[in-house]
Amino acid sequence: MDLIPETPYRFRIPRHGPMRVPGIVYATRDLLPEATGDKSLEQVANVATLPGIVTASYAMPDVHWGYGFPIGGVAATDVSAGGVVSPGGVGFDISCGVRLLAARLDADRLPAVLGPLMDTLGHTVPRGLHHGGTWQLADRAQLYDVLLGGARYAVDAGHGVPRDLARCEDAGQIRGAAPGRISTHALERGLGQLGSLGSGNHFLEVQVVDDIFDEATAAAFGLHRHQVCVLIHTGSRGLGHQVCTDYIRTMDEAMNRYGIQLPDRQLACVPVTSTAGQAYLGAMAAATNFARANRQLLTETARRAFERHTGAELDLVYDVSHNLATIEHHELDGQWRRLCVHRKGATRALPPHHPDLPAELAATGQPTLIPGTMGTASHVLAGVAGSPAFHSTCHGAGRTRSRHAAAREVDGQRLRDDLESRGIAVRGTSWRSLAEETPTAYKDVDAVVDAAEGAGLCRKVARLVPVGVVKG
Repeated sequence: MDLIPETPYRFRIPRHGPMRVPGIVYATRDLLPEATGDKSLEQVANVATLPGIVTASYAMPDVHWGYGFPIGGVAATDVSAGGVVSPGGVGFDISCGVRLLAARLDADRLPAVLGPLMDTLGHTVPRGLHHGGTWQLADRAQLYDVLLGGARYAVDAGHGVPRDLARCEDAGQIRGAAPGRISTHALERGLGQLGSLGSGNHFLEVQVVDDIFDEATAAAFGLHRHQVCVLIHTGSRGLGHQVCTDYIRTMDEAMNRYGIQLPDRQLACVPVTSTAGQAYLGAMAAATNFARANRQLLTETARRAFERHTGAELDLVYDVSHNLATIEHHELDGQWRRLCVHRKGATRALPPHHPDLPAELAATGQPTLIPGTMGTASHVLAGVAGSPAFHSTCHGAGRTRSRHAAAREVDGQRLRDDLESRGIAVRGTSWRSLAEETPTAYKDVDAVVDAAEGAGLCRKVARLVPVGVVKG
């Protein structure tokens, strides 16, 4: 496949075969996927065949092989021109995202309480593949309330403060949720998992602000050097996974009715305006509300632990998702178009003065959170004016090795011991789960963030380093 360098941070895959638009990869040469074993660039080209796609099929610097879409893929389709929605362009963990909390506490006060604090978090944060949640919902009717109300419902029920909603995308509640479009099996999977971390690369970390790149923006976000923070990375758990599974099957069966032919059946899609397309968007919105309520409940758990061991409060900096398809308006060729923007393993990064930003963040642009990889740094970014790729940026470091490969090559107990020797307290669920998420299985997150900034996708605000990890 031809890959033409255009700048040090941008490569083009020219249109060929059934591609409707080119592919654009934002990366440095060192961050490009390896030619063997990672088919993500082929997936970028495949996404470019989607009906109604506009401008380009984009890949972020953390791009790697995923289901249908690459992880780190962004694509927008024109709703009025037969544009489609594809569950593979969102991913199985709908509204997987990151929430950053800033403590009213500096790092010099942490060593004396870190062990007991991490023990409490380790015992009170439900995690693992099937573990229960912190909020035992009464019945399916109350689950419907969560699916409709999201973090807003949780806060109204006493699990948070009003400011939490102002610092969450969509004020914590995405509109258009349709719980009735979710299967019984998906509802059953979600009923006992609200307020839980899950498994895989999900985590809750205690971190310290290591560096500030933009003092004014960091101050607006509520961050300063040596400040203690908490980063929560999780999503919609089994409910979201089942929604994706159900609708991939539905769309795979429906594509022939719309004359849609694709090079990869994992890209199964239907027009946004179709009955199935609208049903998926409603189910996806409901799963998104579940994810935001889930992170809200974990926020409450973290706050209780900090209050018990430090007496310090935790203020929400921001909550942002990186697995969504949203209906947005963007200007193309001098005209405003209604687009369905897929961001799979990619984060929205709204520029300053965007109408969807809260007034207190209008001058800074949207906070965007880039989690590290258990032992490596995380980053806080901000959206910039004139950014390409529909105001999108990276979402993490990006894998270079599968979980199975990492588990074969790394001893989880030795990894834990190494992290502990570096001053990072680790509370895991199993040696294998730790090995699967070894930092050596990922790209260099600092290099990924530098490439995203170099490509004009965002700008750096702060860098945080972990001192304690609760691992899913």
